[in-house]
Amino acid sequence: MSAEGLERQTRNYMSNNVPQIQQHGGNFEVRDVDEAAGTATVAIGGACSGCGIAPMTMKAIERQLPESVDGLDDVEVVRSSGPRAAVMPSKTDEMEDMDEYEDYSPPF
Repeated sequence: MSAEGLERQTRNYMSNNVPQIQQHGGNFEVRDVDEAAGTATVAIGGACSGCGIAPMTMKAIERQLPESVDGLDDVEVVRSSGPRAAVMPSKTDEMEDMDEYEDYSPPF
């Protein structure tokens, strides 16, 4: 499979299985796909950045995406920068460290 195929599968997974991101005013982009390494970087931003469950969503994507896309072994989810940057980055940083988020399983 080509990197484009892996990227397309990653994008399709995000569009089809994580619709809450877009329904809630957030956005995502597939930033980088390395076919040989089986890795991808996905950035989320917009309303996701200030959302209380964004850290949980990020962890869930990192866990579920490799299980759903053939050839993908590791996913890193990062926050978008620039115009899509965090609304409240300090709050989001604090949330990522909260123990409550370790076992959260979002509804997707």
